[in-house]
Amino acid sequence: MRTHENSGVKPFRIFASKDAGRWTLRTLSALSLLALTLVSPFVLSAQVKYKVIIDQDAAGPGGTDMQAILALVNSPKTDVLGITVLTGDAWRDEEVQHTLRLMEIIGRSDIPVVPGAAFPLVNSKEYIAKWETLYGKIVYQGAWNFAHAGQSVHGPYEIPPMPEGAPTTQPAKEDAAHFMVRMVHQYPHDVTIYAAGPMTDLALAIALDPHFPELTKELIVMGGSINPVTDDPEFALSPTHEFNFWMDPEASHAVLHAKWPRLVLTTVDISVKTRMEKSLIDEIAKSQTPCAQYVAKYAEPNILWDELAAVAWLDPSIITKSQKLYIDVEVDHGASYGNTHAWKPGNQPGLGEVLADVQVDLDKQKFYKEYVDLLSRPTPPPTHAATEPNQLQGAQAGDSQQRAAKSN
Repeated sequence: MRTHENSGVKPFRIFASKDAGRWTLRTLSALSLLALTLVSPFVLSAQVKYKVIIDQDAAGPGGTDMQAILALVNSPKTDVLGITVLTGDAWRDEEVQHTLRLMEIIGRSDIPVVPGAAFPLVNSKEYIAKWETLYGKIVYQGAWNFAHAGQSVHGPYEIPPMPEGAPTTQPAKEDAAHFMVRMVHQYPHDVTIYAAGPMTDLALAIALDPHFPELTKELIVMGGSINPVTDDPEFALSPTHEFNFWMDPEASHAVLHAKWPRLVLTTVDISVKTRMEKSLIDEIAKSQTPCAQYVAKYAEPNILWDELAAVAWLDPSIITKSQKLYIDVEVDHGASYGNTHAWKPGNQPGLGEVLADVQVDLDKQKFYKEYVDLLSRPTPPPTHAATEPNQLQGAQAGDSQQRAAKSN
């Protein structure tokens, strides 16, 4: 073994004797363990995934609700603990079926689909019909006055024919509020709640366990409207009206007074700066994954409401400007029922409002690129054990769907 004589470094020799050999092996083992100790934190950090519960009014097929779900499930950064589904853009029972079917198509029936609230805490379709005789028409009322093309407005327990096919899997037997409470107790301070529908499920979880909010890691919300620049008739003359907060104002009020460690808000103001143009759909359609082909088939040009909240959570650098505001929702049953209130720090009433990080502006091209990438990439394999017969059956259905997509 050649060494530099003046280097001061002793030469390393492999000794011939048995004892020396054992010493050398022990030394090498110790060095290996030391190396693993130094490297393992970096390896582990690269493997850590963000635990998230998706609380969504999952109208489908396609559209902002489903596309936001896909962005979150398809991200290699996430561990989706479950998808809780409540009435909003459509009725809960119909949405649950669309969500189950979507998970089958992309091969992720391991993710629990958990039924949430079918109705708001206080508000109702019938009440709003009377309210409108005093204060004028509400343009968009989700399940109460809107239906997909080719369908008609229907009741809460009707499920129209599904263009993507009916699911073979079943939803979880647990309700959304109990599921969320159980998850934050199982993983305290480690679960993000992504809420892109009405706030009913969250309010019910808070009623079940007042410590629920503080046991989460953070709350990401698509909701609220302050002063959007748009000619959209839903907001142009009613700038503080926004559907998610409006459908269940009492629930929204409760959520916005709860003790969340962190609250991030994607409002109408920033959402209207985005759009699912046909060019984005065409770009996604180039991928042959089941996820991309689903989007290509069912997506329509529209504002990227829920998708922006989802992708900006995955990559906060998309947001170029935000501001701290106190937010609340009007629960007086007058003309402003369900509208958004916002105050700069120091101007709030001081009645328990929570300070929110309200997004103001974004790097639109960066957002579009990351959004297209998420919906084009292969869906990560299941991470949750499919233990119930319906979950196993759904996983097999998803596998068949993926094989069929590849063969085409």
